[in-house]
Amino acid sequence: MAEANVLDKGYVRMLEFMGGDAGVLLAARVSFAQGLKTEAKDKKLIFYLLQHNHMTPFEHAVFKFHVKCPIFVMRQWIRHRMASYNEWSLRYSETPEEFYVPAEMRIQDTKNKQGSLEAAGKLDQKAALAQYKDAIELSFKTYRSFIDQGVAREMARMVLPTALYTQFYWTINARSLMNFILLRAEAHAQWETQVYAQAIAAMFKEKMPWTWEAFLRFVWKGGNPILDAEKSQLIDVK
Repeated sequence: MAEANVLDKGYVRMLEFMGGDAGVLLAARVSFAQGLKTEAKDKKLIFYLLQHNHMTPFEHAVFKFHVKCPIFVMRQWIRHRMASYNEWSLRYSETPEEFYVPAEMRIQDTKNKQGSLEAAGKLDQKAALAQYKDAIELSFKTYRSFIDQGVAREMARMVLPTALYTQFYWTINARSLMNFILLRAEAHAQWETQVYAQAIAAMFKEKMPWTWEAFLRFVWKGGNPILDAEKSQLIDVK
């Protein structure tokens, strides 16, 4: 099982995998009642499919992940609807005191209304982080007090902030996974979401190396230093 630790307390675990590059090729060639051929021909076909936006064969490679992330990351994640989700429920169970605490606060981006920038000395980081932690600790103290009083779990949870960690199972095909990476590893995504997308991209690359290379060549538009550097090292193909 592939696993990557993300942020301070989160992770991505790949639980199951089906199909891979071979599954894509078999799905693409079934129209002609043909199967796998030589490595050169097979890789060339993967490249052709992505370059010319023939995407349905990539739906025959499937990944299942177990993800632990802050709720605010999950809220961005579930906008990707072409996948299956099952999330941990605080109606059924009580939460431990697990909240995301950033290393530092960022300031508002003046050009990108939904984005942020490094503070670069413009914030009192010590004071801001102390205030952040105080608010989280108060929310959890109130939550525990409600639970101890007998307040229903489904109501006690309402005082908890979106910095609380949640967990979910996520099953997705390679076509939709590439779209997730394209949008969530890119610089306009929130940084905390980007690092999850990067962890998933590394697992995708390991399981489907030809599709990953074709993705970088023909789909990835830039905006992540790790992926951009990898793309720049690719050798041109005719």
